Amino acid sequence: MSHQVYAFEPPERFVAGTVGAPGERTFFLQARGGGRLVSVALEKVQVTLLAEKLEELLLEAQRRFGVDLPATAVVDTSDNEPLDTPLDEEFRVGTLGLAFDVDTATVVIEAIAVGDEETEEAEEEDDDELSTADRDRLRVRLTPQATRAFIDRAKRVVASGRPPCPLCGQPLDARGHLCPRHNGYRR
Repeated sequence: MSHQVYAFEPPERFVAGTVGAPGERTFFLQARGGGRLVSVALEKVQVTLLAEKLEELLLEAQRRFGVDLPATAVVDTSDNEPLDTPLDEEFRVGTLGLAFDVDTATVVIEAIAVGDEETEEAEEEDDDELSTADRDRLRVRLTPQATRAFIDRAKRVVASGRPPCPLCGQPLDARGHLCPRHNGYRR
C-alpha cells in the first residue's frame, strides 16, 4: 500500500488550531506552502505534549550545539489568525516524531497517521518501525524562531478551552461539573 508524505521544508505557515466550541473542539496541525494546504487532526493532549517536547528539544539544541534561541515569540509576529480554509482533514495523527538537524539548525516535526493495526501494535511491538513506514505523514522543517512561535501559539490554543477545576484539574463544563473531590456533587 502506498503512502503520502506531505513535506514542507520550510512551510509558509505551520500552526496548531481548533474548530468547535470548548469541550467539543477538534484540534488540527496545519501546514501551508507552495500552493498546498494540509490539515491533520490530533488530540488536545498531543498538542500539549508537542509544545512541551519542542521546548525541551530547543533547550537541548542550545545546550549541546550552541543554537541561538529567541526568548519568546515577538508579539508583533504572533500568528493569531484562524486556520486556513478549506479545512479538509488528511488523516488523524497517531504518532509524533521530533528531531533537530544540526547541519541546517532546524527542527523537524513528523506527524504520522494512525494505522489500522494500532490495536495490534501492543501485541507486536517488534514490528513498530515496519508498521509506521507505510502510513501517511506530514513533515515540516522549522527554524528555531518559527518553532518558538509554534510553541507559543499551541500553548494559547490549548489554554483557550474550558478552565480546569481548581480541586481536581478536570475541565469545567458549562452545565456543571461532577468533581470527584466533592464525592460527585455538582459544583
